[in-house]
Amino acid sequence: MASKVIQDPVHGTIGVDGVFLNVLDRPEMQRLRSVRQLGLGDQVFPGANHTRFEHCLGTYHLAGMMAEAIGLDDEDSAAVRMAGLLHDVCHPPFSHALEGAMEDATGMGHMGMARALIFGDVPFYRECDSDIYGGLDTIAETMEAAGISPEAVCGFISSPESTGTEVLDRFWNRHEYFPSKDYAHQIIHGPVDADQMDYLMRDSLHTGVCHGRIDCDRLIKTMAVVNDRIALSRGGITAAEGLMVSRSLMYTSVYFHETTRIAQRMITKAAEESEVDLSRIHLMGDAELQSLLIDAGGRPSLEARRVRARRLDKKALAIYSQEMDEATAETLMAYTGRAGTRKLEAEIADAAGVDGMDVCCEVTSKANLQGKMNVGKTDVSIYDESGRVRSLARYSPIARALQSRDPYGWAVLVACPPERVEAVSRASRRVLGVSP
Repeated sequence: MASKVIQDPVHGTIGVDGVFLNVLDRPEMQRLRSVRQLGLGDQVFPGANHTRFEHCLGTYHLAGMMAEAIGLDDEDSAAVRMAGLLHDVCHPPFSHALEGAMEDATGMGHMGMARALIFGDVPFYRECDSDIYGGLDTIAETMEAAGISPEAVCGFISSPESTGTEVLDRFWNRHEYFPSKDYAHQIIHGPVDADQMDYLMRDSLHTGVCHGRIDCDRLIKTMAVVNDRIALSRGGITAAEGLMVSRSLMYTSVYFHETTRIAQRMITKAAEESEVDLSRIHLMGDAELQSLLIDAGGRPSLEARRVRARRLDKKALAIYSQEMDEATAETLMAYTGRAGTRKLEAEIADAAGVDGMDVCCEVTSKANLQGKMNVGKTDVSIYDESGRVRSLARYSPIARALQSRDPYGWAVLVACPPERVEAVSRASRRVLGVSP
């Protein structure tokens, strides 16, 4: 059986063999070498040039460690590790910025596209590479030949079924049993999952932001399956608190950084307004899509070239969460989501008398505007010596505080080219009813 030992800056040595090595060398996975993990995060953090490829490799590695820690059998362990390797296989260029554009162009969301790619329902290599990959089996066929169920892998890549607040409340307070193998899903999608642990550590390393450092080994060593879910022993509480804090601070400092979000909105608008065929966006890397946008001409080309040259839009208006009153929050509710953002951009552009491409907006989530508790990722299950299970928030005031912490920092951002700032700033305040 062919095998490799890969040196990784986060986890040290990672062993890959058999069918996992075969999948790693496929065109679908090799494309991820050209998709940066943080999209345009390098506009702010110059070291953030790491890729989805290495993140998937790290997630595979941690998924294997978690599977071993909770005692998964060989069949489930193999499927979970494969899901870790493939969980971002269809990720579009520039991180999450273009997921909406991919859905518009293909009619499939992230999970649907992943399944289609695994089963070969969409092209999985460029036509120009048919001399290299012609006749290659699909990922599903490759897995089946190795005794791994592609249906199980796709199931693990999808979000788990029993993560709703009501379900979790019943689990903690009544000890109900869920015969759903939810613990296996939680290795990929859960409060303490392989995906999250890897991206926090990896993004922290490459951005130089220290908030993402977590005690990964302690978390995994304190894991066990209790009533069909992954729980940590009381000895893992401090490490779990560290993970929650790291996640919250990384979102504020890195993932929701104002400049990054503005740059991402610029490239997204360029892609959406261009005549570039995005139906094969799942086959593209960052540089390829950027080149296509530049070659497309017109305003989309200008925006793509401005991003490449780091001539980014400047803030015309920023309303920060701690400064926002109830009336402004209510007004912003109408502008959440993709359609809402486009509506706000159009209204501001019209009020300012500028081109629609001159205005870029980012609006926080509806839940954040409503001041709802951010429960999901802080709902780590903790079990004590008697086997009793409670939420981490029952033990930790830190976890409780994080449930009400706003990870964005801002409620709305409006940006435009430097020469339009004054006009767009005035128009933004009129549209949103904000006093100067």
